[in-house]
Amino acid sequence: MEVPARSDHTAVLSGSLLYVWGGCQYVDGEDVVLPSDEIWIYDMESGLWARRGMGGEVPPLLSQACGSFLQGILYVFGGCDSNGHTNQMYCVDLQDGNYTWRKIKGCLGAPPSPRDRHSCWVYKDRIIYFGGYSCKTEREDSNFKRFTVDETSWAMIGNEFFRYWGWNNEVHMFEPGIATWTEPQTKGQPPEPRCSHASATLGSKGYICGGLETETIDIHCLDLVTWTWSQMESVATPMPRGRILHTITPTSHSKLFLFGGLSTSGQVLNDGWEFDTVTREWKEKEHPHKDKPRLRHSAVQGKDNDVVIFGGSHDYVLMVDSVTVLRCPSQSHCRDILVFQTQPYSLSRLCEDCIGKHASTLQALCLPPRIQETLHKRMSYFRTLTKLEEKTTIT
Repeated sequence: MEVPARSDHTAVLSGSLLYVWGGCQYVDGEDVVLPSDEIWIYDMESGLWARRGMGGEVPPLLSQACGSFLQGILYVFGGCDSNGHTNQMYCVDLQDGNYTWRKIKGCLGAPPSPRDRHSCWVYKDRIIYFGGYSCKTEREDSNFKRFTVDETSWAMIGNEFFRYWGWNNEVHMFEPGIATWTEPQTKGQPPEPRCSHASATLGSKGYICGGLETETIDIHCLDLVTWTWSQMESVATPMPRGRILHTITPTSHSKLFLFGGLSTSGQVLNDGWEFDTVTREWKEKEHPHKDKPRLRHSAVQGKDNDVVIFGGSHDYVLMVDSVTVLRCPSQSHCRDILVFQTQPYSLSRLCEDCIGKHASTLQALCLPPRIQETLHKRMSYFRTLTKLEEKTTIT
């Protein structure tokens, strides 16, 4: 079974299973949102995909929503449906095998305004959202320090007041256990308002980077205990180029891995960088996927601190400015999985992979059942990988 190619999807990893939901495809010249009543599951050990139907209060077709994974439950917030931007939230338990959606209603506190291209951190049973492209009215918010207006978006609502769209740097927190929204009061200098940035959680710190049309990338940290912002200014060069629509993924207790995105000149990027949050240094990393640039992809932290990339697009039609980027469709979506090794593998994994790669010549005999099962999955994984590579070569 072959998973449909896609971009702007949600992906989370639980154990050895990668769950992929939503996203869009390029069909007849425009992006088409994929069904919200199905989820695709990839077994990282065997390399096999499976599709599962979903029921319950199924979300509408959504694009550019923000997904998070907390205690076995996938939460999806915001994005665009057929009526425009939304601030609705849905959740589904991915571990009970039922895949039943539930719309979260009756919450205490005010949710963020409708938005897309935002990000989130998960910390201590809380989901903390940052930024995005959203809608405001003059009555709702007059604080332009946390909102950059898109000058092309002004619109009159009746005869009373204006509605406008733009980029924000707001921080909102949702606590699923008590179904409550709050807006923490942060300290320090916050990042400039933005969307299409990347975010990651390391311990009690939330990091965001990029999302602005700048020559080099910026990275900021929010202490999720004290709610204090700080900018992680690099102490050395070189530094990655500025970009949007990229990913950043934890690889240890102090390091983050940056991959791909769209440069300010409209180039789809294929570079990988490691940022050390202690020394505040960037280091470009060699990797085997230089021929596979990506944007609008997903990234998760995998086994042995691998970075697992799925889907995305490898080219872009046009870039005029950041608004055009949000509205302009991509031509070519991807369905492949890219794995970036960030540290030496354990001896057991090296042995498993060796046997998996040479299944035709090595026999896994007289081993405990659990190890036999693991090795059979690794053999399946490398057989599947070989078939995909042969198919790509023929194509």
